Amino acid sequence: MTEILVPTLGESVTTATVARWLKKVGESVAADEPLVELETDKVTVEVNAPSAGTVESISADEGAEVEVGGLLGTLGAGAGAPAAKPAAPAAAATPAAAPASGPKVEEPKPVTGPVSRPGGAEPTTATSAHAPLPAAAKMMAEKGVSADQIGAGSAKDGRIAKGDVLDFLARPAAPSAAPAAKAAPRAAEAGEERVKMTRLRLTIARRLKEAQNTAAMLTTFNEVDMSNAMALRAEYKDAFEKKHGVKLGFMSFFVKACVAALQEFPAVNAEISGDEIVYKQFVNMGIAVGGPSGLVVPVLRNVQDMSFADVEKTIGDFGKRVRAGQLKLEEMAGGSFTITNGGIYGSLMSTPILNPPQSGILGMHAIKERAMVVGGKIEIRPMMYIALSYDHRIVDGKEAVSFLVRVKESVEDARRLLLGL
Repeated sequence: MTEILVPTLGESVTTATVARWLKKVGESVAADEPLVELETDKVTVEVNAPSAGTVESISADEGAEVEVGGLLGTLGAGAGAPAAKPAAPAAAATPAAAPASGPKVEEPKPVTGPVSRPGGAEPTTATSAHAPLPAAAKMMAEKGVSADQIGAGSAKDGRIAKGDVLDFLARPAAPSAAPAAKAAPRAAEAGEERVKMTRLRLTIARRLKEAQNTAAMLTTFNEVDMSNAMALRAEYKDAFEKKHGVKLGFMSFFVKACVAALQEFPAVNAEISGDEIVYKQFVNMGIAVGGPSGLVVPVLRNVQDMSFADVEKTIGDFGKRVRAGQLKLEEMAGGSFTITNGGIYGSLMSTPILNPPQSGILGMHAIKERAMVVGGKIEIRPMMYIALSYDHRIVDGKEAVSFLVRVKESVEDARRLLLGL
């Protein structure tokens, strides 16, 4: 017998919700074949079979909250039944057909009346598309909460997960001094639509607000003349793609420029832990990527040892897997500095927010042709504004400005990167 355990879920993540079992008891499974999907505040994680065999038991049903290292089920030796094909819905084939035998099962009736929170009402059963997962249904029954009150859930197909119930219960209730006031939000006006925030969006909101409340955040700006970088890219892009199988973009220029600057100004790559400053001898570069569910920040580990081609390949792979929802939790943990590129959406200038506990984040922006004075003459140059938001508790203004100047100099003259200057 082989145990199926909850894997490590990444930095600061200790629990998950069992979203969906991909195999049933008695079905055969190959080694490394996906068995079950777990949902966390960040991403959906697939747990693969540790070995080939047969699903012997399931210890955590769909909707259950599980901890890291917890038991999900067991695998037995030998081959079992092949995975069953989904049957066609009986109602669609014979809409008027009734069961030939057996006791009649009554369908649960929808809830029509309001249910108060957090207690004082009878348990309710939802028949809408937002039907709760088992663990959520149990908690809703205990707390007297209806599916109508919660609305669309964060689980697959809008089903309500236990985390959605906890989020609902955490909302402030109506003041006791005014018992007639309703805790529900105001009625939607014409042209409005209410959509419940996903757990990922709630987590993003919490972390960004945490950065504002905790760090002494400040932003400094500079501008980069992209003429030389664009000329270099145009000259070598075909040869680069032919040799490495990936296009040469501007992100690799900025990644390598930031690495050089971080090695010169290590405070920007540090973090606060209690009453200590933790300096790092490596650079784990987070690259902000927009996905279907929101912004995520996969990490290029030990980027100081990576080439331009390595950087471009890794970023390209991250982008594909973010859009496909295949990014792993461990790939978003452990970053020491972040780059975000609002320029791909047309942003001309912005003040990026820190990604705690990091102390620095670089914002790239759109390249625009502007009139610049060069050698006493006015010339049209492709310019980009860059911004560094930093934690003033660790990084002094002089260090922040000098860091940004180093990035500017390195991008404007890429030979500095090749020569280590």
